[in-house]
Amino acid sequence: MRILLFSGKGGVGKTTVSAATAYKLANLGYKVVVVSLDPAHSLGDAFDLSEKEKVEARGLPIKISDKLYLQEIDIQEEIDRYWGDVYRFLELLFNTTGLDQVVSEELAILPGMEEVTSLLYVNKYYREGEFDVLVLDLPPTGESLRFVSMPTVLKWYMRKVFNVERTILKIARPVARRMTDIPIPDESYFQALENFYEKLKGVDELLVNPDITSVRLVANPEKMVLKESQRAFMYFNLFGVNVDAVIVNKVLPSLAEECEHFSKWVLTQRRYLEEMHALFYPAPVFHVPMLEDEVVGEERLRVLADLIYGDSDPTRVFHREKPYEFLEEAEGYTLKLKAPFLTKEGLSVIKSDGEILVRWRNFKSHVLLPRKLRDYEPQRARIEEGYLKIFLTKSP
Repeated sequence: MRILLFSGKGGVGKTTVSAATAYKLANLGYKVVVVSLDPAHSLGDAFDLSEKEKVEARGLPIKISDKLYLQEIDIQEEIDRYWGDVYRFLELLFNTTGLDQVVSEELAILPGMEEVTSLLYVNKYYREGEFDVLVLDLPPTGESLRFVSMPTVLKWYMRKVFNVERTILKIARPVARRMTDIPIPDESYFQALENFYEKLKGVDELLVNPDITSVRLVANPEKMVLKESQRAFMYFNLFGVNVDAVIVNKVLPSLAEECEHFSKWVLTQRRYLEEMHALFYPAPVFHVPMLEDEVVGEERLRVLADLIYGDSDPTRVFHREKPYEFLEEAEGYTLKLKAPFLTKEGLSVIKSDGEILVRWRNFKSHVLLPRKLRDYEPQRARIEEGYLKIFLTKSP
């Protein structure tokens, strides 16, 4: 099974590109499910579905054709299906503070619930093998990064905190209930979390396997979009998820240069396109021209898909490169971490509990050390040609 993730800044056209990709794959004979993780669902609009069909697309997949299925995840339905006891405890906790019932219900949907629920479907579809390709229309960049980082965060919580927290509350719960009326999570809360985590096991390995999962960044040739795409490209690589292509949407044709109104736009776009090829090298950059009308309906999706991929099969891995590797040196090892656009300002590298922890601004990434290198410590680091190179030596 192939998993294709489409990410980018809001408004660049990633939903349309996701829909076009899924449509082309279905026409090539693959059985495809295209899933929207964006709270502002518009996949149904891209396929020009009726209002009734769009309502049916919320929650479980609906059939578009013999080979193509569409699903728009509804977080409220998923909470009822998967989060049950956890959601009810959080709702009760907020309600106890004096907040209105409706407000408590809204606040109980914590940041990350949508992303974690979406990961359940990734694991489910991969394990069941019903589909050949899973196309994911991710939410805007920030939430997309949370989506790919969530398995690591959950694994850390379950290994480091969950059992300790569960044991402490099991002992303290009877006493705490006599001393306070604040809700204390019961065993069903922890059981629900444990069951949920079991369903997610293995999804982190899927996301970092370049033969299975590829991220395709969708961008426009504009300064603000370019900056966000740079950050996303770096973050996905630091998380170990393979970015195999960049799709630049809404490129003005050269003929527009002859029009006084668009001539400056063409020159500006051309400058950013050249910059994109340099910044994202060696990942390929596909140019998609601005079309004469909005892309709605299957015929327009077919045209867009052909403009993006031509005769290529969208399941192809267009670029593959290791996110990091360990290189043996005379006096130790070098951790070579792919990190385009990284700067020295705000960068820190430390070792913590058998891991190398890289922090840059608000970003954090963990690189687990092999057993052979558990006694090695980072001594120095340098940024060189898009890589962060960290020199490790054995502690005395």
